[in-house]
Amino acid sequence: MHLSANEIKEVVRTEELKKYYPLGTHTVKALDGVNLTVKEGEFVAITGKSGSGKSTLLHIISGLDTPTSGQVLYGDTDIHHGSDRELSAFRRRKIGFIFQHFNLLPVLTAQENITMPLLLDGRQPDEAYLQEIAAFLGIDKRLTHLPHELSGGQQQRVAIARALIAKPDIIFADEPTGNLDSKSGCEVMRMLCDLRRQMNKTLVIITHDPRIAEMAERRFTIVDGTLSEVTGK
Repeated sequence: MHLSANEIKEVVRTEELKKYYPLGTHTVKALDGVNLTVKEGEFVAITGKSGSGKSTLLHIISGLDTPTSGQVLYGDTDIHHGSDRELSAFRRRKIGFIFQHFNLLPVLTAQENITMPLLLDGRQPDEAYLQEIAAFLGIDKRLTHLPHELSGGQQQRVAIARALIAKPDIIFADEPTGNLDSKSGCEVMRMLCDLRRQMNKTLVIITHDPRIAEMAERRFTIVDGTLSEVTGK
């Protein structure tokens, strides 16, 4: 059975999202009234030049930064209207994040890095699920290695596994191939896309690479803090 677009559950919605920064005597509008709805299972790509506001948008939607005004709604919950502790707990359970620079802890093994979000939440990892995603990502034989013993591509695969380990509702990726060579970047994106399809995960990615943006089902551009959807090819 296929659900119509109106029947698919929305995962996150922003309403008139604004983010302003003071710069000397001026005010920089990083985001200027952004409205975006992402539905379950969608792959959304956001592109824009450096300084356009795309990273700011991703960080606010994922709870890493706060807006000047506007709302970020997961269901009926505005994630920026609770305590920092509540937001942190929500992020650990509901949101996966993949960073450009991996952000792995150097003194922890790959497996310890992957399971860290669960341990911070007082939960034990599902070992079968951990092995399943590690095998899919080709790092099942690297779980006891420290980050410096892994290639850049392998480190990013560890970061992807970490983003998936809590079985989040949505995954955000900030230039996930930006720190990789072309070959490793293509492999990482192929694995990420395959995993997303198999697990029916919602993925929002920001990228400067048009080839990656074209993999997405919906594409947006952001210019001077204003978001627009790209229609057609």
